[in-house]
Amino acid sequence: MLNAARLQILARLESLGTVRAVGASLHLSPSAVSAQLAALEAETGARLVERTGRRVRLTPAGRTLARHARVILDQMALAEAELAHPDGQPAGVVRVAAFSSAVRALVIPLAMRLAVDHPRVEVEVVELDPRDSGPALRRADVDVAVTADLLDGARLAGPDVATVPLLEDPVVLVAPAGASAGTEAGEGPVDLAGLADARWAADLPGRYLSTLVESACRDAGFEPRVVARLPSYELLLAHVEAGLSVALLPGLAVDPRYAVVARPLRVPRTRPVYAAVRRGAPPTAATGVVLAGLRRVARETTLGDRSVRTPGDRAGDR
Repeated sequence: MLNAARLQILARLESLGTVRAVGASLHLSPSAVSAQLAALEAETGARLVERTGRRVRLTPAGRTLARHARVILDQMALAEAELAHPDGQPAGVVRVAAFSSAVRALVIPLAMRLAVDHPRVEVEVVELDPRDSGPALRRADVDVAVTADLLDGARLAGPDVATVPLLEDPVVLVAPAGASAGTEAGEGPVDLAGLADARWAADLPGRYLSTLVESACRDAGFEPRVVARLPSYELLLAHVEAGLSVALLPGLAVDPRYAVVARPLRVPRTRPVYAAVRRGAPPTAATGVVLAGLRRVARETTLGDRSVRTPGDRAGDR
């Protein structure tokens, strides 16, 4: 009989790639991971891993069993959930990964609503960058990932992941209240070409916001003069609020607690935001409630700020 814990180790090895990484994720030593893989090979009578120097990789048989392992483990989790709550009502823990601004704008409001409407459903949230949420979802560390497409075209979606569109998050220019950092007065769309002499705040080089600022400013015909590298949205907004810079941010990241103004861009840019689940994983009632709740919160966010659109909104409806 196949051992579930050993199947989990094999599935994680396919996702993470190294014995050391698998051990770290499961709080096991590398030698313990290797011993469990050897025991799984004995159980199946098949060679599941092959070693090349200090590295291991799955054999074709190993990849096949890892694929089945994910299905088996998902079915076991569903069975445990249904046995724990035989009345079929939504109940249990749903683990949600989301990037920081989605945690604040979508996941926290969702958790507050479910605490009233479905008190037996508990949302566990972890903040993860979109680049990290895909691997976490695929190795079953989380049940739902709230994520966004990146500027390089990288997407979480794939043959093993199903996605649910939530909203279109517009990129906006963030300036100090009163537009005292070189932006023109008014409330209409901003032409970035007029900000060639502005001081800019951005993220660390190579990360999303830095790439966004560089790409947008170059398209407008200039290189941005970056005076602050701040990986925290809060610090970036504080820097702008102090009149020291302007910045580009997705609309969801503009925290209303800061005295800044957010202006749309004359050449619009958006960031699609969606929820993702593992394709083929048996849906639980609790996960269904979370997905429906995320869509509802996203819709209400859109209605509260018409610069943010849910998929399917028409430009004429804005």
